[in-house]
Amino acid sequence: MKIGELASLSGLAPSRIRFYEASGLIAPARRLANGYRAYPPETLNLLEIIRSAQQTGFSLEEIRNLLPHANPLKNGHGELLAGLRRKVAEIEAMERQLQENRERLLAVIDNIENKPEGMGCEANAERMVAEMRERKARH
Repeated sequence: MKIGELASLSGLAPSRIRFYEASGLIAPARRLANGYRAYPPETLNLLEIIRSAQQTGFSLEEIRNLLPHANPLKNGHGELLAGLRRKVAEIEAMERQLQENRERLLAVIDNIENKPEGMGCEANAERMVAEMRERKARH
């Protein structure tokens, strides 16, 4: 399959496919007599795996290390599952951090909206900063 057809079927730009090839994420294409790249049909599936992995938060380096062709002797079923589980753990840690950030922002919004009667914005900001320092000192 030529790169144009592969690009059309995968929805990726030819430059992205060449980048993946140069990066070692997909096997080098066979060159035809006219210099065109010829990719085996399974490359389409591999591109979909790469794209899906990127969409779920995997870096290209992580993808490279998990793909079976990266190191066939090392990367078996167990290694793939371990890599996927590591990514799930990273996502869960990010979710916890995002939840904490959300709670902090909601507290700031609440402090701004419900400032003490008659207190100006500057004084309220100073009050809020003092409260944040106190919380930080306790932890």
